[in-house]
Amino acid sequence: MQGILRPIGVLWKVLFLLHFAITLIILYPLFYVFLTREKWYPAAFALKRFWAHVLIFPVGIFYRVDFRYRPKPGKTYVFCANHTSYLDIILSYCVLNNYFVFMGKQELKKVPLFNVFFKDMNILVNRKSITASYQALQRAAQELRKKNSIILFPEGTISRKAPKLKEFKSGAFKLAIDEQVEIVPITFENNWKFLQDKAFLQGNMRPGIARIVVHEPISTKGLGEKDLEQLKQKVKQIIEEPLKKYKEFEKD
Repeated sequence: MQGILRPIGVLWKVLFLLHFAITLIILYPLFYVFLTREKWYPAAFALKRFWAHVLIFPVGIFYRVDFRYRPKPGKTYVFCANHTSYLDIILSYCVLNNYFVFMGKQELKKVPLFNVFFKDMNILVNRKSITASYQALQRAAQELRKKNSIILFPEGTISRKAPKLKEFKSGAFKLAIDEQVEIVPITFENNWKFLQDKAFLQGNMRPGIARIVVHEPISTKGLGEKDLEQLKQKVKQIIEEPLKKYKEFEKD
């Protein structure tokens, strides 16, 4: 059965990538204009949300959200999510209405056309450089002071052992503590089942229904440097809880 499904999965992945490239080329002139001025960034964000829905529905990706908390319009948050697939980025724009700035890895700058989003609007992080990582966090702090939310993946990169979580890095939690901003944990339960980050002909690739949990916010009011590790572990446990029901979670 697996031998039959593999070619179908590869064909689906090719169609998904073609659909991604074609829709981006079509919308690129609008993105290019909206990203020339900071005052137009909200329009670019709205277009991204539209594009995210255009990307997933025609290829058979749908989503269901368990809103244990609905982020309040206009309020500033640090959104922290687990990272198992490139679908995590797309679905972030589908699920969250609040304007946010995305923090992503430096390698995204190399993706043709797509890198336009990381020239000024979003933030790239070079995790191999302590100085560059510090500068990225300083820029993120500036965005929070402008009342713009931030979304990031504290694992740093996509987990190759999904749904198991990698160790969380401290940057997101230091940022939230320093700026006294609430953290909203988000769990992408099963994106790894649809578009797994492996070699082109390997990994899971198929349509399906993505399940997402938006958890209750965690206050950082009054917290300091000494609370960082405890906060980090608390967020990790919250994100991890919905993942434990998958039998793959128990595998080494």
